[in-house]
Amino acid sequence: MQSIPIMSMQERSMTSHAYTGLWITDDGFIRHELLPNGRYVEGRGHRERAYQGRYEIRGNQIDYKDDTGFSADGEFRNDILYHAGMVLRRG
Repeated sequence: MQSIPIMSMQERSMTSHAYTGLWITDDGFIRHELLPNGRYVEGRGHRERAYQGRYEIRGNQIDYKDDTGFSADGEFRNDILYHAGMVLRRG
């Protein structure tokens, strides 16, 4: 019998967050998909899963921690995500 994963309280609250979804640079090279379960997938160029990990949002701030342990942050302003010198818009 296969077990079904149980979502944590944080994961359940993320399902209705306004910032979930796809965020893309204007040239389409960088793509951040913020999943409702608190995970993200970053695509770069032809690599659909260049990075992946967890994210947490507090107000308009986002903190990323990828599965290798690297961490970064960003800020949402006027429906734009500013992250590591990049500007990402809703996809």
